[in-house]
Amino acid sequence: MVTDGGFRDAMKIAELEIPAYHQRPSSPTNLTLHQALDLNVPIGCGDTAVFPGDIIVGDDDCVIVTPAHLTEEIAEEAVEMTAFEDFVVERVQEGASIIGLYPAAKEENQEAFVKWREKNGR
Repeated sequence: MVTDGGFRDAMKIAELEIPAYHQRPSSPTNLTLHQALDLNVPIGCGDTAVFPGDIIVGDDDCVIVTPAHLTEEIAEEAVEMTAFEDFVVERVQEGASIIGLYPAAKEENQEAFVKWREKNGR
């Protein structure tokens, strides 16, 4: 569930095993003010256009809307970025400085990432 409004009973909803995203908890008194009027039509949510068929991905930080025609391209780039960010986190946990590591401005970090990928099969 995604809304750019708020959920009533947000803490209980958070306990459910379903993804649920909202701007803020809300306890409106008028339960008939907002109603579902249509399905599978373009909408605006959080200042973003959302069209039928778009891919919605959410994590602990945010919700992202990906236009259907860009999904494969974005997914490929996201896999690459996730591998690099996992490498960066590992290096920082080992005590490396973030400077020149993220972004990988130092050639030594670029080379270390290539070795890390080979070692980890990524």
